[in-house]
Amino acid sequence: MDQSVKIKQTRGEKVFNVFNVVLLTLLAIICLYPMLYVAFASLSDSTRLTQHTGLLLWPQGFSFAAFERVCKIPMIARGYLNPMFVLVVGVCLQLIMTILAAYFLSRRNVMFRKPIMMLITFTMFFSGGMIPFYFTLKDLHLTNSLWGLIIPFMVSTYNLIILRTSFEAIPESLIEAARIDGAGHLRVLFSIVLPLSKAILAVMVLYYGVSIWNGWFWASTILRDREMYPLQVILREILLQNSTSSMTGGAGAGDTESVAATVKYATIMVATLPILCVYPFLQKYFAAGVMVGAVKE
Repeated sequence: MDQSVKIKQTRGEKVFNVFNVVLLTLLAIICLYPMLYVAFASLSDSTRLTQHTGLLLWPQGFSFAAFERVCKIPMIARGYLNPMFVLVVGVCLQLIMTILAAYFLSRRNVMFRKPIMMLITFTMFFSGGMIPFYFTLKDLHLTNSLWGLIIPFMVSTYNLIILRTSFEAIPESLIEAARIDGAGHLRVLFSIVLPLSKAILAVMVLYYGVSIWNGWFWASTILRDREMYPLQVILREILLQNSTSSMTGGAGAGDTESVAATVKYATIMVATLPILCVYPFLQKYFAAGVMVGAVKE
């Protein structure tokens, strides 16, 4: 016999639910339409796109010409390889450093634990000073180097606090049992803490990966060799400096502007697709990981 009881909603609750659904639907459309606009524009015929006015709800003359032109631009291919190196090496090193620091700060018997956490919090909210840090990189010969995009960001204080809170949520009895059996800190970390923290680690990978992939300001500050430019810096040049005029290849003088418009949108899609492809695989971990440590029992 089904013992479940269906709770009848009041009129106010029904009105609130309807209003909530309508509001969230409108917000979803507002957030989704710019992405759809870029996708439709990149698949449109360049001439028809420049003549179109109003909302763009479908491609204007379906064409892959813009993507073909983007694939022929040497800087785009090079711009993919540079951030891939920074992404893989950077995320690995950032995870290692953040995990070690978070585990250290999650142990309750650590000396000067509170002062260290206060210093980390102060760093997160009040740190700055790009100019002196730039000179430090210059002294270390990290300017005009891809390593200059990795080493300064080895640990994010924001991610460190999130991961430390997650590690603190692991029952202390498990740690004590392992310690009684003779396990050292590294054994406890790799055998107990990390296997129980897969969700939050996936969130860290997503946070660090998106930050590295979308980063352009620091790269444009310290890199001088155009061969080292990541894709986002190249995209910025195309969008803000109208450099597509030198990349449109065989386009005539009359249609250079229309070709440049579709090339811009196609470049945006090429730069966005890697993150869009990775996110669905991490989404299930992301939903669980952001809530880890949010409630203290």
